[in-house]
Amino acid sequence: MNPSLRLDSIIDEAIERLTEAVGRHRPAVFTSSFGVEDMVVLDLIDRAALDVTVATLDTGRLHQETYELMDQATERYRRPLKVFAPQAAALEDFIGSEGFNSFYRSIELRKRCCEIRKTEPLARALRGRGLWITGLRREQSVTRAQLDVLARDDQHGLMKLNPLVDWLDDDVWAYVEENDVPTNPLHRRGFPSIGCAPCTRAVEPGEDARAGRWWWEQAETRECGLHMTPDGRLVRSRAPIPIVAQEF
Repeated sequence: MNPSLRLDSIIDEAIERLTEAVGRHRPAVFTSSFGVEDMVVLDLIDRAALDVTVATLDTGRLHQETYELMDQATERYRRPLKVFAPQAAALEDFIGSEGFNSFYRSIELRKRCCEIRKTEPLARALRGRGLWITGLRREQSVTRAQLDVLARDDQHGLMKLNPLVDWLDDDVWAYVEENDVPTNPLHRRGFPSIGCAPCTRAVEPGEDARAGRWWWEQAETRECGLHMTPDGRLVRSRAPIPIVAQEF
């Protein structure tokens, strides 16, 4: 298929996925880390003028470039940004007992850090919502290869939509270029996936997009817990739940 025609087709499909899911599973929240996929999703939500709350998790250890992009995106899209930060007492206790960089010492301490800085704030961001929108894609890593478009997230008690799940890297960047979408400059410096500064590095040629996250661990453990069940499996339904068009 002609690349331009493909892009038009998948844009229409993503907007349809968003529009139908938001209409059926209100209220909707989009949690953004302000990576390139999330910027595309934000642009699509704005393009379709959808009633979606935009939220982000400020772990306290993000790159300065990420904070600057947050301001840039807020100014461009004129949408309020709800920011969820770690609970101060839990973070103080953890740092006091384990130190500032304990996540390098063991997977257990790294996951505890992620739990405090990400997973617990995420639970607050999702509370009372009917739909959770993400920028996850199957191509990103081995842990995400079986993602559904729309599935029940039993852990948080809502539906979870991944509107770009089947997009390729080239699709994402083609959309960015065609629509002049602002992105984190770290992407151009070899960071396909951007999280906390101490836990993110640039990737080498041939590595997958998540190789720069928690690079000192095995690939199968490189999730922070946002999209995982307590027993370590990626959150997904037993069977995909199709989006059924309806009038609303």
